Amino acid sequence: MKRTLLGLATATIAGLAVTAPVTLMAGPASAGGDFGPNTCLEGYVWREARTGDVVCVTPATRTQTLADNAAKASRWTSGPFGPHTCVTGYVWREAFTGDDVCVTPAARAQAKADNGKAADRRVSAKLWITRYTVPPVDNGDGTATSTSVDDIPRLKINGDHYNFGQVRLYIRYNTGRLYWSGTVSASAHSGYVGGSFGKKTGVFDCSGGGKAANAYAQAQDVVSGRWSPRIPVRVGCAVL
Repeated sequence: MKRTLLGLATATIAGLAVTAPVTLMAGPASAGGDFGPNTCLEGYVWREARTGDVVCVTPATRTQTLADNAAKASRWTSGPFGPHTCVTGYVWREAFTGDDVCVTPAARAQAKADNGKAADRRVSAKLWITRYTVPPVDNGDGTATSTSVDDIPRLKINGDHYNFGQVRLYIRYNTGRLYWSGTVSASAHSGYVGGSFGKKTGVFDCSGGGKAANAYAQAQDVVSGRWSPRIPVRVGCAVL
């Protein structure tokens, strides 16, 4: 569900940037839905400092942002920076270029920090492929057992920028026919953003010899419904 909230639109009058209230459609209260490439990770919502502001912030920050928007006129005075000079104790928020809503210094620092973290708070559903081989089995007596296919590379599907929780994985032929599917639980890992994972599929990599891809790997974030890009692979080769 979406709610209509108060936003901002900026126009130029007599050379001055003037901010006026407009209505806009609020973003999701959580990531429980696919809202396009700006879908927020679970726990974050769109800030909506103005129409189209889809920087992901905490619900408390969005509430404060809307309250600051509503109080802006009471915090302006005529002064050295024009009619939108802030009264003592307040500064321009600067959440975006031309944002002259007056807020506390802490709120401006928060807006700057949120801008810097914007990309890390979206369900970008990044996906990439690596290869692995199966190591010999240690028999526990100083010997090891391997099979004739252990040294043939297999596909591992990796991703980050997902919600914590279940991610569905698919390998499909280019025709759309399913070749392999599985699930994995995305969780926090050092060096990766949001929920991340690495899933060994057991599927042989058939891309040797410069052969063209005949299939693709793709993932779906279950919480939001967001799909990753399709990553080309080659599968289905005969392995002796």
